[in-house]
Amino acid sequence: MSQHKQKELKKNVAAFAKPDQTVGIRQLINTLVPFFLLWFAAYQSLAVSLWLAVPLAMIAGVFVIRIFIIFHDCTHMSFFQNQKANRITGTITGILTLFPFEKWKRDHSIHHATSSNLDKRGTGDVWVMTVEEYVAASFWRRLAYRLYRNPLIMFGLGPLYLFCLSNRFNRKGAKRKERWNTHLTNGSIAVIYALMIWAIGWQAFLIIQLPILYVSGVLGIWLFYVQHQFEDSYFEDESQWDFVKAAVDGSSYYKLPKLLQWVSGSIGYHHVHHLSPRVPNYKLEEAHESTPPLQKATTITLLSSLKSIRFRLYDTANKTFVSFKEVKPLLQKPRTGFQDQ
Repeated sequence: MSQHKQKELKKNVAAFAKPDQTVGIRQLINTLVPFFLLWFAAYQSLAVSLWLAVPLAMIAGVFVIRIFIIFHDCTHMSFFQNQKANRITGTITGILTLFPFEKWKRDHSIHHATSSNLDKRGTGDVWVMTVEEYVAASFWRRLAYRLYRNPLIMFGLGPLYLFCLSNRFNRKGAKRKERWNTHLTNGSIAVIYALMIWAIGWQAFLIIQLPILYVSGVLGIWLFYVQHQFEDSYFEDESQWDFVKAAVDGSSYYKLPKLLQWVSGSIGYHHVHHLSPRVPNYKLEEAHESTPPLQKATTITLLSSLKSIRFRLYDTANKTFVSFKEVKPLLQKPRTGFQDQ
């Protein structure tokens, strides 16, 4: 794609980067109200059956994904036109989803600025090693990477790590505003949880809240993972990296059934989002449908997305993801032999 066409594409999508307050408020209502009703219904159902309460809690967990998308838009200052409204709404939805607004806003901005850049990995993204790096790595580093990419650990322990550790502590060197927002988020969560436990008891609270957090955590990690981990995804060194290509070729169009698209806040239009983060979630589909070049982005479905589990290492020579099994023969050769290939 020529530079002229890239500029034209960005300009076309930028036309949708105009938040609509009425739509935003409507989305808050049709997201938060069902979530709280499901939470209450799950609690009331405990008097009937645990087998009724837990499924209701799990459905409430699905709605947490939609709450997170609102939070996510607020970190891009795209949900409302007013920045203060974005910060307040983002902080509140961050408390509900256990994400500190300022901390995640910084990390996610870096993710957008460096996505698919092989020389700037490490902040706000999924750990990706190239074939060359993996072969040259020590046994312990390869083991750490294999554990990290293991689905049981990534999706089983991932939510626990995210909610209890990663989101609870400030990074070294965090600025005052970021530190205080994290403290505010943690303190608010502690107070709300304490009041809920006091009101309904710790057992009832855990029976409802744990499935909500686990379901939302697993689905959230999956959505973030799958939209950059597809077979022919785009990765380049800094010298060759291009923002538009990283957005359109390095992010997938996750074509979901309409109900799942609604619940996930249309985040499946990830290529549109990366091209213009200021487009609110409720305009992503319109931007995609109105911009023909974007419709050529890699499309994955629920079924085809399952294949991404076996994509573990990026092969820079062939511009594709490969499995550990495909790389295994290289580990049995002298490392100097790999360099000669």
